[in-house]
Amino acid sequence: MNIAYFLLPKARVAHVYDDNTFRQGLEKMRHHGYTAIPVISRTGQYVGTVSEGDFLWRLLSEEEGRRCTMKELEKLRVRDILQDGAYPPVRITVTMDELLDSAMNQNFIPVVDDVGSFIGIVTRKDIIRHFAEQDSLPRNLRQIV
Repeated sequence: MNIAYFLLPKARVAHVYDDNTFRQGLEKMRHHGYTAIPVISRTGQYVGTVSEGDFLWRLLSEEEGRRCTMKELEKLRVRDILQDGAYPPVRITVTMDELLDSAMNQNFIPVVDDVGSFIGIVTRKDIIRHFAEQDSLPRNLRQIV
């Protein structure tokens, strides 16, 4: 099955730009109530995913023996707090089994095209629902979905 069927397109996905300030990124996440949000460049390339934890750890990190002030945080960009390798993207041509494997570690899976441009996400909920409808899940998991 083609995963495009499950794709929530970029236009409907809340995202932040990698050059947004720390504050802008945090405010956008708070506004939408998400715990993680995709980060893209101004050219549309997928850069990574930023989470509440990334913001929290940056706030609590001590550089030079002191914490950052809010004024100093205004100079920080979202790209400065991204964790390498978190929420790796998949290509639109990925199989459902590979998508399920990614969903075991992520709430959503970012989807990119052949040149790395962000085109949307697939949610874990939609993946589980697909397998439940196919009777591929154990009975007790199907009842949850």
